[in-house]
Amino acid sequence: MASTHWRKDPAAIGTLLGVACLLASSAGILPVAASLLPSPPVSAGPDLTPAAVPLPAPSDPPALATSGTPSSAPGCNNVAAISSWSLSRRAAQLVTVPAEETDVAAVGPAVEAGAGGIVLFGSAAPTDLGAQMRALETADGAGPAPLVMTDEEGGGVQRMSNLVGSLPWPATMSATMTPAAVLQLAEGMARGMAAAGVTVDLAPVLDLASGPGPDATRIDGPRSFGPDPQIATTYGLAFAEGLEAGGVIPVIKHFPGEGGATANTDDAPASTPPLATLEAADLLPFEAAISAGLPAVMVGDASVPGLTQGPASLSPAVITGLLRNQLGFEGLVLTDALSAPAISDLGISVPGASVEAVAAGADMVLYNSTTPNVTFQQVVGALTTAVSDGQVPVMTLNTAVMQVLAAKGVNLCA
Repeated sequence: MASTHWRKDPAAIGTLLGVACLLASSAGILPVAASLLPSPPVSAGPDLTPAAVPLPAPSDPPALATSGTPSSAPGCNNVAAISSWSLSRRAAQLVTVPAEETDVAAVGPAVEAGAGGIVLFGSAAPTDLGAQMRALETADGAGPAPLVMTDEEGGGVQRMSNLVGSLPWPATMSATMTPAAVLQLAEGMARGMAAAGVTVDLAPVLDLASGPGPDATRIDGPRSFGPDPQIATTYGLAFAEGLEAGGVIPVIKHFPGEGGATANTDDAPASTPPLATLEAADLLPFEAAISAGLPAVMVGDASVPGLTQGPASLSPAVITGLLRNQLGFEGLVLTDALSAPAISDLGISVPGASVEAVAAGADMVLYNSTTPNVTFQQVVGALTTAVSDGQVPVMTLNTAVMQVLAAKGVNLCA
């Protein structure tokens, strides 16, 4: 399978160099593989240490224009550049704000405040969605454009099929189509998504189906390409490669595999089969996708017996331990919805869950809300306070920001 899109972009390679330097200086965080990187133009010298890069107080305005406009300072590197942003500006890059695709302008305040992403909900996108997205993204004229996401899986989970064409359920694709045909279908859909301003598809589902659904009992059903790991891998990777070929970032989900979970996490707290069971089957498609270089992973909200008692999306054992360190994933880590009953029924608020997720190693947090701008400010505030109080290390925040900018192909020093 082709390399991930951000590894192909020279500007993003420069960003990735900054990530590599940053990660290499932080114990416990997996360094970016040296084989992926050209020789760095600057060494990981003292300017990369927190003590040598003074951080402004959360209320300070960013000392660097937050646009992705290249700095002309000699020896500029992305780590130093983002370290000169205010804490709140950095925290905003980690937040994906929800929006109805029929009213994207409603989240203008969050975008203007630097939201790193937008996730679109709905079932029939307006024909002028692309123009609306372009107008919205200029609201923060000084900042990198947000990643624009939606769920375009096929079957009953399609947000904009009226614009990009309808797809069968993944289970139907694997039963009736060749992998090459799935790739071609996904590529055509992705071109339509990109034309409408959508840059990220929260798909494909790599879970192994274990029964009917989706319903309160099973999260997947026909959303899965099937119960067999090889089939799920073959068709899931074909779908993802088609998305990349069409200019859209694929996000594999729901790591480490929720096909056999005890409930649908959108309805209640749930747990996956034990880790040993996942390693024998459910993890295999994710391992293959990571080996193939896919750029983004969504971590699910179910707990994993033998690994964590709480939701995987809030667990350092899952994100940093299993996904980063054991499986060697180096790309963007997103959470599943932190507003889901799998988390809220445990008494954890969206801002509180966001802090736990970032502390665990997540790069971007997702949620739904009836007051998206208010919740966005609450999440940014909670993250900023957590960094100020030392609950989340500054290095962890900076690492996540670098991953978000790499996914966007933004190099602040180009």
